[in-house]
Amino acid sequence: MTIDLEALYIDLHRHPELSFQETRTAGVIAKHLEELGIEFEEGIGRTGVVGVIRNPSAGSAESGDGPVVWLRADMDALPVEERTGLDYASTAHGLDPNGTDVPVMHACGHDMHVAALLGALERLVATKEQWSGTIVAVFQPAEEYGAGSQAMIADGVLDRFPRPDIVLGQHVTPLPAGTIGVRSGTQMAASDGLTVTLLGRGGHGSRPQATIDPVVMAAATVMRLQTIVSREIDPRDVAVVTVGSIHAGLKNNIIPAEAKLELSLRYPDDEARAVVLEKVERIVRAEAQASGAEDPPVIVTDHSLPPTINDVEATARLTLAFDTAFGAGTVMDPGMFTGSEDVSWFARESGAPLVFWFWGGADPEAFAAAQAAGTVERDIPTNHSPYFAPVLQPTLNQGVETLVVAAREFLAVPTA
Repeated sequence: MTIDLEALYIDLHRHPELSFQETRTAGVIAKHLEELGIEFEEGIGRTGVVGVIRNPSAGSAESGDGPVVWLRADMDALPVEERTGLDYASTAHGLDPNGTDVPVMHACGHDMHVAALLGALERLVATKEQWSGTIVAVFQPAEEYGAGSQAMIADGVLDRFPRPDIVLGQHVTPLPAGTIGVRSGTQMAASDGLTVTLLGRGGHGSRPQATIDPVVMAAATVMRLQTIVSREIDPRDVAVVTVGSIHAGLKNNIIPAEAKLELSLRYPDDEARAVVLEKVERIVRAEAQASGAEDPPVIVTDHSLPPTINDVEATARLTLAFDTAFGAGTVMDPGMFTGSEDVSWFARESGAPLVFWFWGGADPEAFAAAQAAGTVERDIPTNHSPYFAPVLQPTLNQGVETLVVAAREFLAVPTA
């Protein structure tokens, strides 16, 4: 049975699910793995799915003899209301970790990742005479929380399945469709997510002198945090400090007792991480003290992700394979992305090399026009935007092809 990949993608796009809630998605994946005759297990790391293709070389007595290649795709969506206007746009809703009803959208392209990996597995199953080894397909939950890979590792994924000799993964981005972006070394930044609770003293809005206003405290803290990158980090270095969420109060005439800030921090390495974290903590505590807070702020780390570092030798090898398969000029160095990923935990915990690349999903003509006008940032929606919508083709076919080429490069050529 041949998978209708476009129909599969559209179905996944219409039915996005939040992190650790990907039960329908996992069921769709399991159905297709079963149809392809691939052994699999569900419920790894709560909602993850792992499929294994064992293809020993001729004359080998051991099932799956040869290299072990892990192919990883994440599958969770985001609390974003879709505004793409597509015929298959999501109208789904879900409950976030706080129990709040939120719109849900595949605003980061994980639906494309799942469809591309299933398409690649179908191709690899159909051409087993051309390669030997073991393929482990990892359909990972909760990448958006930075927790899915560690949940799968805690659930024994490295012990229950063949351990990788290499970990491979890809991500669709607003590069022009048909292009591939990959670089040796640090491909994506390390990151931390922090929740900062500023503690004041609540009271009536008409008597601010009797309170310690955490809203003002929060406002001052947000503004001061912006000076870390602009005034305390060398302009030649990379760092990002973003306050993505601020919550305080329920009514206009009540000064609340506390305010919460949610921060996203990005840096290229652990040394930079230590520097930025120290500066964030210093500013948060100093602004609380300057506001006369009687209790120190509470700073909690919600997640911590390492940098995504591509193995130099493996990346050079794969770049050559991509150039050979797709033509010189297809592969570009996109520079270091300040976004972050949790795929590298699989490589770090197993000791295997990692290669993680990007493939384009933007309409090439629209991208070229925006580039010529200097309006790419404005006119080409990026990941996490409510307007993010990869063009269906050639994006989907390219995603399948890149995974097949990558897997074949690190699998063995069967012997006669």
